[in-house]
Amino acid sequence: MESYFLGRQPILDRNQNLVAYELLFRQEQTQETAAITDDLSASANVIVNAYGRFGIQNVLGQQRGFINADPGLIMSDIISLLPCKHVVLEVRVPDLITGDFLQHCQELKQKGYQFALDNIVAIDSRIEQLLPIVSIVKVDVLALEIDALEKLVNDLKRWPVLLLALKVESREQEMRCKQLGFQMFQGYYFAKPEVMSVKRADPGKLSLMKLLTLVTDNRDHDEIEKEFKRQPGLSYHLMRMVNSVAGDLPRKINSIKHAITLMGREQLLKWIQLLLYTSTQTEGGLPDRRMQTAVERGKLMELIAAAERPHDKNHQERAFIVGILSLLDELLGIEMHQIVNKLGISDDMHQALITREGRLGQALQLIESDENGDNAAVEAALTELGFLSLHEFNGIKLHASDWTSQTGPVAN
Repeated sequence: MESYFLGRQPILDRNQNLVAYELLFRQEQTQETAAITDDLSASANVIVNAYGRFGIQNVLGQQRGFINADPGLIMSDIISLLPCKHVVLEVRVPDLITGDFLQHCQELKQKGYQFALDNIVAIDSRIEQLLPIVSIVKVDVLALEIDALEKLVNDLKRWPVLLLALKVESREQEMRCKQLGFQMFQGYYFAKPEVMSVKRADPGKLSLMKLLTLVTDNRDHDEIEKEFKRQPGLSYHLMRMVNSVAGDLPRKINSIKHAITLMGREQLLKWIQLLLYTSTQTEGGLPDRRMQTAVERGKLMELIAAAERPHDKNHQERAFIVGILSLLDELLGIEMHQIVNKLGISDDMHQALITREGRLGQALQLIESDENGDNAAVEAALTELGFLSLHEFNGIKLHASDWTSQTGPVAN
């Protein structure tokens, strides 16, 4: 596969206003449904795609997302990666409900997470154990005759839950459900699932394993940052994840180390484990040449920035990020302005990537001219920068090339 896919189906209120989306596992652009053999794997893929690959704001906007959460996912640490303000954990009733499971659900509810019960057609003893925890019950209205549906709704009114009519396929069903008191609606009558796609640019398993080891061994941020610098796609995932989870940040992200600090070591460890778990790349693949070029650009940008401002580490780090991000529009098949708008980067980095203006933009333009073999443009760019000779630039290029060959992207 060359792309990642994510399904979403609207959830509407009684006036057909959009109030949420159900996020769905998809493997193809045209899939209306997907055959799922491993619920935990499917949910993990939905989370990684929504938060790291698409960006949760791009997927949900201001709405909540219903995410299928089997007991394995709920009992795992993965849940803590999901801000409670974004998600509703959609639970299919497990065959066996343990005391530990109920207690963990209660603890998550106290932290602000909401639960929905999925595909309910009748109430039994297992469901009665879960109803005090859930906020929403999704009733499969397509599976029930009118009398059975009315009885189920009356039974559910004993609990303070919102009722969602699932699989509504006609105007008649909608009106009947409204008369019975349903507050939310989902089904083909309103909209089929939309399948979103984004071009695949996955970090290699080897780098993920190395990062997992570094974080687990409590290595310092410098070592972790160095490994991120070897993988532009992974750095992009990190910054998207930080923005998705943290929301409106008080400060712009200005370095990979800054993003690592904002996420925190514990959350970073969980996220790497999740990426590794959902990685589907085969062993023995070769790194994308554009990925190698992006890494070399990053180092070259950093060295040019160091030549101009040798004591300004922050400027050098911003320059590195501009370099590694500069080819992501090609790698991801997304316009550059869409990428930078989702990353929360500083204004000078934004300007460099979009218009090639400012000091970082001038340096990036110099590198691109050199890659294109345009000697006249290289001379003009060096003159405009005003602090670097052609001889010095060639020396910096050799340094960047050596660094990339030693530490650049590796085969998976």
